Amino acid sequence: MEDSQLIREIKAGNVELYSVLMRRYQRKILAFTYYMLKGAGLGHLAEDVSSETFYKAFKSLQSFREVEASFSTWLYTIARNTALSELRRHRAASVPLEDGEFVADASTDAVPEQALLRNEQVGMVRSAIDNLPEKQRAALILREYDQMDYQEIARILGQSISSVKSLLFRARLSIKNQLEPYYYGPVYEEEFYKGMRPNEG
Repeated sequence: MEDSQLIREIKAGNVELYSVLMRRYQRKILAFTYYMLKGAGLGHLAEDVSSETFYKAFKSLQSFREVEASFSTWLYTIARNTALSELRRHRAASVPLEDGEFVADASTDAVPEQALLRNEQVGMVRSAIDNLPEKQRAALILREYDQMDYQEIARILGQSISSVKSLLFRARLSIKNQLEPYYYGPVYEEEFYKGMRPNEG
């Protein structure tokens, strides 16, 4: 069932169908909020922020209008705003970083040395992403992890498409500059983000 049909059914009173929407987006929203919070040492709050996102979306679903934005765009906008609110509340906090849940699994065919190298590379990319300014980080996550197009990213971030392209250019350049000293050969951008994407970790 498409999102739009599910939403019509939920608005008509079949609220139990909201769990279908949650399952459809739960993993991606959790990953998005984790990446948004991790740089401030708040990755452990991602589940709470994700849950709050779905709660807010449910409470506001009657006011959602698909002609203005797709459900996924609307949901990611709520997730970003909720994560930013959490960051503001913990601006001065210093919390130990917890990486466990989102460390990429090595291929079962990889030898231990390859597995360690792969996880190290993924960790370096994620650390570089953490160092990005918030809008660059959000744009990059939406583009590389969620594979969104420029228009959808622009709607979520409240930016023009040209601004999104500029954010992505600066983000990629920053990450390349951060990582290049650790590579013996040329840095291939496509390799940077594989560990971020579903089924590629």
